[in-house]
Amino acid sequence: MTTPRITLYSSAICPYCIAAKNFLKSRGLEWDEVRIDLDPAQREKMVSMAKRTSVPQIFVGDVHVGGYDDMMAMHRAGRFEPLLGGEGA
Repeated sequence: MTTPRITLYSSAICPYCIAAKNFLKSRGLEWDEVRIDLDPAQREKMVSMAKRTSVPQIFVGDVHVGGYDDMMAMHRAGRFEPLLGGEGA
């Protein structure tokens, strides 16, 4: 089974984006990074999908995880890893 694609919407000056990437890297995961500070159309897409304007916004497949704190809360609750296995949120 393949891991659903992880998409991380970020900007250049964002400590939570760096923390999120460090966490994903520590788990041996790969992700697609979308820099909303470089592409206003991608920012609009992120806001439309996430209903939030802050970064990072993290998606696993089509599931909106939320920001860094949301991802860490899911991880602590044991709900992040099943999501990586293709199970719903």
